[in-house]
Amino acid sequence: MDGVDVPQYFICPISLQIMKDPVTVMTGITYDRESIEQWFLTTKETTCPVTKQPLERDFVLTPNHTLRRLIQAWCGANATNGVDPIPTPKTPLDRTHVLKLIRDLGVAQLCQKTLQKMEAFCRYNERNRKCMVDAGAAKAIVFFIVRCFKENKSSGVEEALRVLHLIWNPTSEMKILFQENYNFIDALTWAFGCETENHVATRTNAVLVAKDVVGVASPNLLERLKFEFLNGLVRTVREKISQAAMKAALYVLIEVSPWGRNKWHMIEAGAVFELIEMELQNPEKKMTELIFCLLGHLCSCADGRAQFLGHAGSMPMLSKRILRVSNTTDDRALHIISLISKFSVTSEVVSEMLRVGTVSKLCMVLQADCAKYLKEKARDILRLHSKEWNNSPCIAVYLLTRYPR
Repeated sequence: MDGVDVPQYFICPISLQIMKDPVTVMTGITYDRESIEQWFLTTKETTCPVTKQPLERDFVLTPNHTLRRLIQAWCGANATNGVDPIPTPKTPLDRTHVLKLIRDLGVAQLCQKTLQKMEAFCRYNERNRKCMVDAGAAKAIVFFIVRCFKENKSSGVEEALRVLHLIWNPTSEMKILFQENYNFIDALTWAFGCETENHVATRTNAVLVAKDVVGVASPNLLERLKFEFLNGLVRTVREKISQAAMKAALYVLIEVSPWGRNKWHMIEAGAVFELIEMELQNPEKKMTELIFCLLGHLCSCADGRAQFLGHAGSMPMLSKRILRVSNTTDDRALHIISLISKFSVTSEVVSEMLRVGTVSKLCMVLQADCAKYLKEKARDILRLHSKEWNNSPCIAVYLLTRYPR
């Protein structure tokens, strides 16, 4: 639409774009609904952006139908000039409508269609999502999911999980609802293995919701997570359900690993082996960082280090990633090597570290342009077994002698 003169009163004062759903505030200024609603969400005071006049607490956005029709007619007349048509906006969602949807959710014959309506409203804009949260939709959906779990009925679970993730907002009400909701954690565990028509979407949304919940859960809940819950997350990584699900699962495992016996449950579920296998497939940078972060947690206990060393590709993979991905990966890799060198070392491990290039990589860290603390970590590891490594022909002598031990 280059070269087309747009009437000034068609332009939203906030977005500076043609208004799609013009609404007027009590000061008489008209804005695009999405822009003004976002303005009120991000500012603490309810003031008119143009006049700076304060607005009443319960102000109403009045649709400017006349202006919308003028804009639609103008867009239609200028369609040949590249101007996109403006569709008639949907009626905004209000509390009364949400409460009706919540009531319909309790009716077996209507729940599936109700969840589809909820999802459509959620996807439309942020205002609808906020309206649903304020009206108590999150609580109703949680009760629906828990009821499905207890009755072992999977119909509607996929949609309910998706809506819950879409409307997620860590408000104080949300925190109260989830911080010690053990029944909901059990329901998520069930959803991890729930057989539905689209089990990939169901499991993906279950893991995404688990990530949301972990962020507000109480220490008591995090300390008492069951093996089945953590095993479900490890299985998500093993079976490569989806990229989004794997990332979310790794995030949850990292967040809960310091609590209770969670690390040991993860190790028992085979997490260390699965992480190594996943990393050997050369995932993207962010995934590698998450994998190394979780491996760092799991290798802090003897069983985790034993499982790590039990995989034939663990040390070569660890060595290869150093200085190739990011500072975060380097930090975690050196942390893992340090733990192994101090607490799980054997003559076979010392020889393997030399043979697969771990020692050479440590020497390269000393030479590389990286953080000083990483160099100190590498130097400390080299000092631990300098007698075994110092006279080896596998590495250049100057790498070990250039820096004082």
